[in-house]
This record gives sequence, structure tokens and C-alpha cells, in this order.
Amino acid sequence: MYDGGKILAGIAIFLGLVLLPVWHNAVVASAPRPEVKTPTHEKHCVDSAAVMRASHMNVLDQWRDAVVREGVRTTVTPTGMTVSMSLTKTCMNCHANKKEFCDACHNYLAVSPTCWECHVEPKGSSS
Repeated sequence: MYDGGKILAGIAIFLGLVLLPVWHNAVVASAPRPEVKTPTHEKHCVDSAAVMRASHMNVLDQWRDAVVREGVRTTVTPTGMTVSMSLTKTCMNCHANKKEFCDACHNYLAVSPTCWECHVEPKGSSS
């Protein structure tokens, strides 16, 4: 009356298919984390390295909104520096090689930022 064997086999197959991406990423696709080249001529970023690694996209979005919608062009960093809210004037001033800095992490994480839809890509750093 009960098909316990078929039900257990079905659950096992279902779990196998659902967990396949997790197993694949854990075992097969475990590529080494990229080593990005940090600037040597500047001692401070607009925020700590940990904050920039985790949420630079939020900072850039906030800057974009402030500049485009409110006309605010400068900000004061947590360290007290006044900087221009500009990807190309502030960020790319230190991280000038897009291919070695930006693309290394973005390609590793398989993300496609929309920065270069509006901004001009720095010369000599095409992807």
C-alpha cells in the first residue's frame, strides 16, 4: 500500500538536484581569490579597506544619487578628508588600472557593474 522506497528515492533525487549548485561551487569551482593591486601613492581610501570591500557599490550608488539628484559634489570621509564624489576623479585616481583592480574581483564574483555605461573607461585598462 505504501511506496516508501519510491518516496525516499524521489526525496534523494530532489535533494541531489537542489543541492547540486552548492556541491559544484564547494568542490569543483573553488577558484583562488584574486589578489588585487592596491595603490602605493595614497595612504588612505575614502573609507576602511573592509568597508570598501564589502560595500563600495553602496558608496558609489549614494554618491551617484547625491551628485545627480541633489547637486552635492563633495563629501567628508570618516577620516576627515574632503573628497570629490566621483568614480573617475577620486576612485580611479588611485585605482587607475581597471583591469587589475576592478575587473579582477568583478570577474571572480561574476558581476557586471553598470559604471561604464555612463563613465568613460580609463585608457589602457580595457576588459
